[in-house]
Amino acid sequence: MLGAIDIGTNTVRMLLAEVGPEGLAPVRYERCITRLGGGLCPVKGLAPDARERTLCALRAMKSQLDAHNIRRIRAVGTQALRLAANGADFVHAIRQELGIAVEIISGDEEARLSALGVREALHPQPPSCLIFDIGGGSTEFILLVGEERRFARSYPLGVVRLAESPEKPDEVIDGILEQLERDLREARVEVADTTALVGTAGTVTTIAALDLEMTDYDWRRVNNHRVSRERVEDFLARLRPLSVTEREHLPGMEKGRGDLIVPGLAIVAGLLRRLRKQEIIVSDFGLLEGIVLDLAQASAN
Repeated sequence: MLGAIDIGTNTVRMLLAEVGPEGLAPVRYERCITRLGGGLCPVKGLAPDARERTLCALRAMKSQLDAHNIRRIRAVGTQALRLAANGADFVHAIRQELGIAVEIISGDEEARLSALGVREALHPQPPSCLIFDIGGGSTEFILLVGEERRFARSYPLGVVRLAESPEKPDEVIDGILEQLERDLREARVEVADTTALVGTAGTVTTIAALDLEMTDYDWRRVNNHRVSRERVEDFLARLRPLSVTEREHLPGMEKGRGDLIVPGLAIVAGLLRRLRKQEIIVSDFGLLEGIVLDLAQASAN
């Protein structure tokens, strides 16, 4: 059995899984919203309470690793740890207390691993797709044609950053999406009419759960679920005037995501409009599954 941990800007997640001839089979999945990037200071870095919340989640996950006798594991940190002045210090503290070696990966590596995980979930696999992975501190875009990556880039567009920023979210989103279009042109790649738009990570899976009105989250129903542009726009209009508490009482909403879902919906709605797409395909699989598959491939070579 293989293990993967993702220490994100908003959520810490762990996956224990097996990889066989029929693909990836999840055995245990744990997640905890710790808001590691909440209150991130450009000078001091990660806030002490955010570090402690994250350490607490990792302690619980370490007990599961030990209980399942997991020996092959890869733990990664993403945008919050990339940006934080004290990110390396926190990684050292995790290693000292828990014996977990956390690797702060680049945006490009995050995009590569996310694409690997997403492709595992898509049935049937579209001939081409633009994958977007909305995190707390960054969003990765990956354009796949078949198995070939034609474009992969990370942008400083995340739901925690938008929720805590004094800037107007819509202006930030428009600016980043304009940059994405310029970068695609400069890379001489095209998002064709037939290119599927595939979303992964917490914002997008929450949109699927809301659309399905799920009281108990089921990744099997979320994988390959399609949400129309009209539905996304409707959710944005309905949820924007609600309080955080009111949003978190909706079927499909996860506690701790009430202030983040509106910025997330705004990103998805903006992307659909700008790329003139009528729907998104949702993948519950992403970075964690990509890490496990990558470990399995390394073992086979």
